[in-house]
Amino acid sequence: MTYISAYLNFNGRCREAMEFYRECLGAELTLQTVEGSAMESQCPSAMGHYILHGTLQKNCLLLMGSDMTGPDGFYQGNNMALSLSCSSEKEISDFYTKLSDGGQVIHQLRTECWGAIFGVFNDRFGIRWMLNYDRASSPKNE
Repeated sequence: MTYISAYLNFNGRCREAMEFYRECLGAELTLQTVEGSAMESQCPSAMGHYILHGTLQKNCLLLMGSDMTGPDGFYQGNNMALSLSCSSEKEISDFYTKLSDGGQVIHQLRTECWGAIFGVFNDRFGIRWMLNYDRASSPKNE
């Protein structure tokens, strides 16, 4: 199933923010730190406690967050993206091609260390999109 979620960046305050939202929304929180992840060797050791990826989930509510920033750094305004979870390789490829047309590619569509196909861009209207297709969680008949 294809769906869109909010993805927030907290520049070092993800744990604090997501714990606050957990209390407010009564949702289940999952946090993955840089330390112990496949990204650990690519980051300075001081970033070990940073949140690589966090999810807050309750029924249809899904809020995602991270402390990681893109190549343009962190500033208020680029701290939110639409995360589009796709249901097939064809779908992610089509969406990526169409939505990024006339925009600025930040991260080329490619298979990442967590096994999913992933890409990031700002569309022609300045909206940041993060597209993800997780082969492992998709039906085998696609």
